Amino acid sequence: MSHSHARRRYLTAKQSVDDRARSRRVRARMCNAVAEQPTVVEAGCGVGNSVASLLDWGISPASYRGVDADPDIVAFARSFLPKLLRRRGDAARETADGCLLGGEADEVPVTFQAADALTALPGADAELLIAQSFLDLVPLQNALDAISGALAPGGFAYAPLTFDGVTLFQPEHPGDEQVIAAYHGDIDGTPGRDSRAGRRLIDRLRDREEALLAVAASDWIVRPVDGQYRDDERYFLACILEFVAEAIEGVDCAEDWLTTRREQLSSGALTFIAHGYDLLWQRPR
Repeated sequence: MSHSHARRRYLTAKQSVDDRARSRRVRARMCNAVAEQPTVVEAGCGVGNSVASLLDWGISPASYRGVDADPDIVAFARSFLPKLLRRRGDAARETADGCLLGGEADEVPVTFQAADALTALPGADAELLIAQSFLDLVPLQNALDAISGALAPGGFAYAPLTFDGVTLFQPEHPGDEQVIAAYHGDIDGTPGRDSRAGRRLIDRLRDREEALLAVAASDWIVRPVDGQYRDDERYFLACILEFVAEAIEGVDCAEDWLTTRREQLSSGALTFIAHGYDLLWQRPR
């Protein structure tokens, strides 16, 4: 299986996990605050699932532009999203860089761009910017400056599922503390990444001109029910174990820990929790 295919499946498999985790309160505040038909941009758009989510939440964008650094994922999003929308009953017509959403009289352009979001989005004049599961992957100060530059005056930034330094696996294992410390250490050792991005984002916004309007916890929780995982969440959790495995090479207990966790996943006994925050803020008018 290619890395590109694996990442595509991971991004689609995590959709049900994301849907449960996002704070309804922060989402409601965002939906009530934005314009009726906002111009939308998204940093780290992945396969474009946010377009369908916006429609589910009652937001009909005037336009949408998603930016992702991975050209293979962008190519997949351009073909995947129109099909997803049509399966849901939404009108969508493919274009070279995405699709046109809606009927012919009021078609909305949906486009995907392969680029570094921190350099591609400033100047977008967006009324809503989405940065989901993104701000723990990039230098925080640079990202905040880029988001400010991408928003129209009075525009809103919505950053759900920003990781914040708590990872749990159940049942407990004697190696948990050592493994999680190494995993978080690997995140923090990657240039631009921060395992505690959520809480630091709250602090940074306190010192900026943007107004933080809402914040709430949004935890990924994947657990079996009667030995079964929902949707494609067994695959999602297998990917999480692979991410941890890459980070803990050389840790004394790594082999036993991974063997145990993979057996628990196979038997439908493994639970996973990752703590995050949803945040909503507004650029001054």
